[in-house]
Amino acid sequence: MRWILATLILPFALHSTALAQTEPYPNRPVRLVAAAGPGGNPDVMARLLAEKFTNALGKAFVVENIPGAGGVVAANMVAKAAPDGHVLMLGDSGALAINAALNPNLSYHPVNDFAPITALATLPTIMVAHPSVPANTLAEFIALAKKEPGKMTYGSAGPGSIHHLTMAIFADRAGIDLLHVPYRGGSAMVNGLLAGEIQAGWSGIPNVMELIAAGRLRGYCISIPQRSPSVPQIPTCDELGHKGFDIATMMGLQAPAGAPQAVVARLQAEAAKAMRDPAMAARMNQLGMVMQEKGTAHYVQFMKDDMERYAAAVRKLNLQIK
Repeated sequence: MRWILATLILPFALHSTALAQTEPYPNRPVRLVAAAGPGGNPDVMARLLAEKFTNALGKAFVVENIPGAGGVVAANMVAKAAPDGHVLMLGDSGALAINAALNPNLSYHPVNDFAPITALATLPTIMVAHPSVPANTLAEFIALAKKEPGKMTYGSAGPGSIHHLTMAIFADRAGIDLLHVPYRGGSAMVNGLLAGEIQAGWSGIPNVMELIAAGRLRGYCISIPQRSPSVPQIPTCDELGHKGFDIATMMGLQAPAGAPQAVVARLQAEAAKAMRDPAMAARMNQLGMVMQEKGTAHYVQFMKDDMERYAAAVRKLNLQIK
């Protein structure tokens, strides 16, 4: 009887498997996990892409916000999802390179447990200060900090955030000692800066561009080697003598490791098409994002370089996140 059942079931199972392998992608709604809360950069980018993917691929791409632990919660969930392309993650360097540098005991590997699809955008930051700080330029700020080592304060979006690491690396290179004051998020840090609770900090462009224009904050430099079209008046650190200073988070699209190559290629192609849309480019420019359309191989190499960069910084600066 068991043999008879097996002979009856086996052809059906093989047929079902073959059918699943030949079904067009996607064959049901896709969960697009944003490793951030509503309004965060990954959330904004996820919603822009979800609309494009839904229209192009004929199934709903549903954005699901999973904030927590700098992207760890979202990354852990996606890494363990079925690798069929119906659960994707849109995250940034926090969920990948930075957390790996700060926590060697992560429950996932930032490269091995994911199938990188494509880089999407680089997110530079701007070093800003409260107008009460008696330093009109970056050089004057550094000179002032050297006169008062350990007394001048800077804020961040939290311990281990890109804002924290960027200032820690910059201060080390500039030979200054600043006091770190962590906040719960980038917006909270900017509010603290406006209130005069802290003197300086690195911030995402959208949070401060209008404040700089209105004179409520002073902008010193941008964290990548090219000026941003969103704030073209702000020089780069490289221009101001800090050669090679280049720190930014990268947002990208990921699937769980083992996702079919055809699915990865299809999503990469659709993402590239979406990024070439003039309306998308204009929106990204408003948000201070620098478009990255260099495909999967570029994204993989960026992640590996990023992991090495932050791991080296954490070791050198002995950063400990509690």
